[in-house]
This record gives sequence, structure tokens and C-alpha cells, in this order.
Amino acid sequence: MTAYAVAHLYPEGPPSEEVLDYIERVQSTMDPYGGRFLVHNTPVELLEGDWPGGLVVIAFPGMEAARAWYASPAYRELLPLRTRNMAGDVVLVDGVAPDYDASATAGRMRAAALRETEETKETKEWDTRQG
Repeated sequence: MTAYAVAHLYPEGPPSEEVLDYIERVQSTMDPYGGRFLVHNTPVELLEGDWPGGLVVIAFPGMEAARAWYASPAYRELLPLRTRNMAGDVVLVDGVAPDYDASATAGRMRAAALRETEETKETKEWDTRQG
């Protein structure tokens, strides 16, 4: 299943020489792991909330490949060029299957909440009986 590296970056001004070097070289660190840019600091259309900075989304064939890329010596060597010059939040996340159905997820969440409510009620009743 496809996994994603997602970065919300907060540049302060024009890119430094180090950031430009990072951008020029980062694709070569992703290639061995099947990584490809889906979004690379393109403008966002803000619909809700606040969104300072830029967005980067990179797709990988799976979470193992995404983790291996991030931990790779080639990327670890390159990473400080960005982190010294630009703060940000970076996460790895699994995608969902092509047949994903949000309503099924809601059903599982409702069932779990109901079980939790029933267990809490049973515990309170037991505590009351124990006195």
C-alpha cells in the first residue's frame, strides 16, 4: 500500500544556497526507494484554518520504503541542508486501500465507542455493588 512522506515547512524568505542544493539533490536520494513528488511546495488553496508555509508530499511504494529512504545515509547526509535553514513538521503515513470506505470506518468507531460506554457502565455498577 502506498505510503507518504508529508512535510509542512516554514520557510523564512527566499531559499538559501543550502536549501537550493538540497532541492537539487533530494530526488536522487528518493529514486532507489521508488519515491516521487506528488506535491512540492505548490500554492495551497486555504479553505479552513491557518496554513503558514509550504506543503510537500512524496509517495513511496510502502511504509518500509519510506522509512528506508528517510534513514538512508544519502538522505541523512542531505537533510541538514534543509533543517539548518527551514523549520517544519514531517510525518510518514500509510495511505488507504483503493476500496477504502469511510462509512465502514465510522461503523467500527461507533461500535468501539458503544463497547467502551457499556464497559464503563458495567464497571460503575460493579463499583456501586461493592460499595
